Amino acid sequence: MIEKLKEILKEYEEHTDKKTEEVKRHFDVLNEDIDKKFDLLVEGHEAYEKRFDSIDTKLDSHTEMIGEMKINIEIVKNDIEIIKTSLRRKVDLEDFEVLEKRVKILETKVK
Repeated sequence: MIEKLKEILKEYEEHTDKKTEEVKRHFDVLNEDIDKKFDLLVEGHEAYEKRFDSIDTKLDSHTEMIGEMKINIEIVKNDIEIIKTSLRRKVDLEDFEVLEKRVKILETKVK
């Protein structure tokens, strides 16, 4: 009877060992699949990180250009103010022509 029990236990151990190996192989396959998926996630994250770095660089350059444009606009506004002030001091062409006619009339009267 003990021999029979030993034989049954041995068969059980062999069967359990086979099942354990089979389960281990399944887990190894699942683990490998999960590793591949994580690798894809990491690659995607790295690609987005590079893209964001590129966008940050462009944003910095655009910010710098906008700052320069703001300075240039201020200069143009100041120049326009100077031109407006200068134009206020000048005589309109029509007014000048009327004044010129009046001076000619006066000159003819004085002579």
